[in-house]
Amino acid sequence: MLRKLHHNAYRCRDSEETRRFYEDFLGMRLASSLEIGKTKTGRKTAVLHTFYELDDGSYLAFFEDPDTPFDFKEQRDFDLHIALEVDRSVLEPMLEKGRAADIQTRGVSDHHFIHSIYFRDPNGYVIELTARLPNHADAMNPDKNDARGILDRWQATKSASF
Repeated sequence: MLRKLHHNAYRCRDSEETRRFYEDFLGMRLASSLEIGKTKTGRKTAVLHTFYELDDGSYLAFFEDPDTPFDFKEQRDFDLHIALEVDRSVLEPMLEKGRAADIQTRGVSDHHFIHSIYFRDPNGYVIELTARLPNHADAMNPDKNDARGILDRWQATKSASF
């Protein structure tokens, strides 16, 4: 069945600008670049697909497609963010590195099962670096956290409110 995430892919404005953020700033290795000149349906195109590797062997990928309009905009955390896990010791140095590089940076936020810092990448996406707290396993265990009950109550309240 489903084993693990291979990659998530997003549009980017400029592949080199994106590379500087993900490889030079975050330290993710540019693992592959794939130039696409024709779609599987035979349509001519000019797209660059790049892949940045995480330590677990999964990838964060981007498509640059200069000929196809895309509405790049700053995203709110609740609309779209990409959360990447790090060791707790990484958060403060990366927070300072972001500030020194004049990258929109904020945090540390305590979510009671993770601590997080946030950056804005060159495409407007919110990038969250997150570190697990000791209670993370319990917080993410549906046998202990009432995940289904919370969802069901949300649905019932939402239906009654809207």
